[in-house]
Amino acid sequence: MYPIESKRLAALRHGRWRGIGANVYFLGLTSLLTDVSSEMVTSILPLYAVYALGLTPLQYGAIDGLYQGAAAVARLAGGLLADRWQRNREVAAAGYALSAACKLALLAVGSVWSALAAVIALDRIGKGVRTPSRDALISLSSAPERLGTAFGVHRAFDTAGALLGPLAAFAILALLPDAYDVVFVISFCVAVAGLAALLLFVRTPRMPAAVRPPAQRPLEAAIGLLRTPPFRAVALGAAALGLVTVADAFFYLRIQRDTSMSPSLFPLLYVATALTYLLLAIPAGRLGDRIGRGRVFLLGHGLLVAACWAPLALPSAAGGLSACVTLALLGAYYACTDGVLMAAASVHLPAPLRASGFAIVTTASGLARLMSSLLFGVVWNSWGIETALLWFGVGLAATALVTAPIWLRLENRD
Repeated sequence: MYPIESKRLAALRHGRWRGIGANVYFLGLTSLLTDVSSEMVTSILPLYAVYALGLTPLQYGAIDGLYQGAAAVARLAGGLLADRWQRNREVAAAGYALSAACKLALLAVGSVWSALAAVIALDRIGKGVRTPSRDALISLSSAPERLGTAFGVHRAFDTAGALLGPLAAFAILALLPDAYDVVFVISFCVAVAGLAALLLFVRTPRMPAAVRPPAQRPLEAAIGLLRTPPFRAVALGAAALGLVTVADAFFYLRIQRDTSMSPSLFPLLYVATALTYLLLAIPAGRLGDRIGRGRVFLLGHGLLVAACWAPLALPSAAGGLSACVTLALLGAYYACTDGVLMAAASVHLPAPLRASGFAIVTTASGLARLMSSLLFGVVWNSWGIETALLWFGVGLAATALVTAPIWLRLENRD
């Protein structure tokens, strides 16, 4: 096991919430506010792109792929710089600041397709820069046997923001129809508050004197992580599943079509998913600590397969029931996979390379999801969304079965 704990953390290993440092809660507050800001924009983006701008499913697939994959290089760069400088807090702050600035930039681009894509890319670059450093701070501030719970706590805060953001967007547009500029300005102000929470309250965890940054260059050291079989298995397994993962926005667009939902209600679809995620994030993290994080990660992908097939199995008249089932399954999927994957990777990473390791995993998964969104858009555009959901569900189930030995062999704890 890599020595990452302070004496105080080591003394607090026992108990339900012991071993979870204060940084986890303050980072949760930062993520809550940032997600309120981000989801105010994200929750209206599919509707705005497809219905207001008139983009085709293939074009929206390209946007969603950009949204998923633009942060790939930024994740690697952010993780490498954070480990080289041992400045996780500062690198995370830079990423949060860039994303906040992009909220104001949305005011300037209007409906220009190329400019909109550029701002989305910059916003995702900001997310890519901050995510590995933020997750490294969570990991380094928690006892190893509490990693699943710690990430679950953080994801619960994060998801509370994902729940409140669409509600805020819904309330603004209900009072002021088509007032997208108001949404963008308020989103910017909330993002600044999240950045302030990070700068004022989060502290860099102290590593024991025995732990030193690697003598190799950061890139060489990060590549060296892939020579470790358990970590390599985590990265490759996450990428393989990402190639057949369906983005939630595609589910939402199908629900809107099948239920003839009013555009003003569209942000509430994000709320429903976030509510399920919020309720299950901590229980899923604790379950991973107890029975194995790999098992819970596989369970999450099984739930996503069910989300793909459930609408196809229900009668066409049961649009409302299909929507409720799909949204609940999506929230449960995120609860079982998001933080659980980071906890599973943590135990195979040395403390000085924690941000780089997280960057490798999230980059591999993000690039795979980019390809998945592009392919889903092509299939939808050519044969319809029902066919796309059917075959992606088949592909995801098959990939989960093939990679199951990887996840089942993962250690439950270090």
